[in-house]
Amino acid sequence: MTSRKTWNVLVVEDEFLIAMHLESLLDEMGHHVVGTAASVAEAIKFAREGNIDFAVLDINLAGSQSFPVADILHERGIPFIFASGYGSEGLVDKYRHVTTLRKPYDPRELERVMAATLTLSR
Repeated sequence: MTSRKTWNVLVVEDEFLIAMHLESLLDEMGHHVVGTAASVAEAIKFAREGNIDFAVLDINLAGSQSFPVADILHERGIPFIFASGYGSEGLVDKYRHVTTLRKPYDPRELERVMAATLTLSR
C-alpha cells in the first residue's frame, strides 16, 4: 500500500485454501493477519477482542452469514470489506454501501479496495 503502514487484519473465511491465499496476499502487501476465523462464532470472538485495523469478511460461512461480525466491527469503528464469489449479491440493505470484493482475489484490486476503504474510514 502506498502509506507503507502495516495493518492488523482479521480474515473471516471458511474455505481453507482461500483463507491461506488471502493471508499470503496480505502478507505480501506488508500487513499482519491477526486472526483467521472459519465460523461466525469464532469471528465474533476476534471482532470483539482483537487488535484489528481492518477485516475481510466472507459473506457466507458454511451457511451462516457474517453480518453479526460486521455489526461488531461497525460498532468498534473498524473498517471492513465483504468478499464473495457472487459479488454484492446476498448483502443485506444495512451493508449495501460496503465494498464487496469478488473471489477469486485479484491482488491489485484487494490492495486498491483496502486503501480506499481505510482512507474513507480515517
